[in-house]
Order: sequence, then structure tokens, then C-alpha cells
Amino acid sequence: MEIYPFTRQPTDFDYTLAMQKILLIGGVLMIVAGLAWPWLKNVTPGRLPGDFIIEKSGFKVFVPITTMIVISIVLTLILWFFRK
Repeated sequence: MEIYPFTRQPTDFDYTLAMQKILLIGGVLMIVAGLAWPWLKNVTPGRLPGDFIIEKSGFKVFVPITTMIVISIVLTLILWFFRK
């Protein structure tokens, strides 16, 4: 017999805690991006040191090595935060 039938029962995965974590991390990322905007607006993907453009007559190859590494690190950190 339940004493408090309308109380929330704990589950294996607490969706409220997950949503709080998502909102907190999103807010922190927006604050950091806002503070870093004067420097970030000059850095565009594809123009980082280490991104190569090979141009010849009728032929152009773009190899964004540094951009791919930066995107990989950012995605890894985001996924790491969501798993904790």
C-alpha cells in the first residue's frame, strides 16, 4: 500500500536532471561564446592555419585539417558533458 500515491517515483534515468544539465551547459556555452565574440568573429571555419587550398587551372582542392580537428574536439567535449 502506497502512502503517497501521487509523488514522483525515482527512475533509472531522471529526465528532469538531464534537462537541467542541458539547459545549464547551453547557457554556459552561450555566455562563453558571447564573451569570446570579438575574437571568434575573425576566425571563420576554413580559414584557420592548417587548412589547405590547392588551386591550379580548372582544379581546386580544399583540405580543412585544422577545422576538422577543432570540430571533433568540440563535439567530443559536448558529448562528454552529456554523458556525465
